[in-house]
Amino acid sequence: MIETIRAAFVIGRRDFTAIIFSKAFFFFLLGPMFPLLVGGAAGLLGGQVARDIDRPVIGVTMSADDSRQLLAARATLAAQVGERRLPEMRQLSQSTSAATPEKLLDDKTNGLAAILGGTLDKPVLTGTRGPIESYKGEIAMLSAFAKNADAMTLPSVETRLVQSSAGNEKQQRLATAQATQVLLFMLTMLLAGMVLSNLVEEKANKIIEILAAAVPMDAVFLGKLFAMLAMAFVGITVWATVGFGIASLAGSALPSLPTPAVGWPIFVLLGVVYFTMAYLILGSLFLGIGAMAATVREVQTLSMPVTMAQLINFFLAMYTVTKMGEPIELFACLFPFTSPFAMVARAAQDATLWPHLLAVAWQALFVLIILRVGVYLFRRNVMKSGSAGRIKETSGKKLFGLVKMPG
Repeated sequence: MIETIRAAFVIGRRDFTAIIFSKAFFFFLLGPMFPLLVGGAAGLLGGQVARDIDRPVIGVTMSADDSRQLLAARATLAAQVGERRLPEMRQLSQSTSAATPEKLLDDKTNGLAAILGGTLDKPVLTGTRGPIESYKGEIAMLSAFAKNADAMTLPSVETRLVQSSAGNEKQQRLATAQATQVLLFMLTMLLAGMVLSNLVEEKANKIIEILAAAVPMDAVFLGKLFAMLAMAFVGITVWATVGFGIASLAGSALPSLPTPAVGWPIFVLLGVVYFTMAYLILGSLFLGIGAMAATVREVQTLSMPVTMAQLINFFLAMYTVTKMGEPIELFACLFPFTSPFAMVARAAQDATLWPHLLAVAWQALFVLIILRVGVYLFRRNVMKSGSAGRIKETSGKKLFGLVKMPG
């Protein structure tokens, strides 16, 4: 056992050193910047498009007095609730109003989504189902306000600011849970892909055959798996240091982050543990898949089902964030492939700690099972594509039932 651990440490140190001083590690450090930049750009562009897009317009064919009162009521309410919360309205000329609502809606030059006729006492809204369902409530409110505008005086509202509220805190913790899930998923998939690419490259260069001649294949598997995990911890340390430095320099200029339900120290610790579990599960599967592939094309073919399945698992965990305590959320917490993501979201929203102890124990057990499967696939298939054929397994003791020692 000691010999295998020592051999795995040598392989891990070799891979760790090679990755740390490579360009891949530099791009790995830059990895979190890309989703932030893309998300920020998408948000800005989406907001600009929402502001610039043409809003549906309702043509008003009421009498001149009713139309004037209705538009005045809309202007008054828009100043209070916001322009975009009320439907856009346009008073049509008398000659135009003489046409039927159906004909006005068919006229492409008008660009009208609906026609509002009748009177303030009994407004009639003509249009397709979408605009009618969207605006009939606002039309009723505007008509009532226009009819009784003189009797209805909007009071001024006194505002008092507080630092936090239960509802606001819940929303902030929900955002923390979702952001952490995305971060864990992206980091896990990135590392699993890197360890898989590294294995395929070494198989193509016959390096894996040289390693297999010197150390047990089980040590190669464990060394490669944990070398990438160590590299991830270095990256996380760098990101945390940079983030802390930026926060210290910015001071109060940056908005304060919502505190998770379990508190930041425990939340960070649980995040690291759940990330480790998620990576060991997915990394073991990817190494086992890489062992069965001889070319990059075969790797892509074999890894696609696992990648798609993991995406489905991630979406399931994301869906259950707002379903705390429901059966679907409990299932996500128990299912091994979604448990790390669901439990880290629970840590952000629920201060109870004992479920995390059970979850970590259950995930650790499943990690051992997955490691055993991954080691078996790796030992059995990794040399099949090489000229040396399959390596003969040596008899001896096993490490945790996973790796064999020369006897």
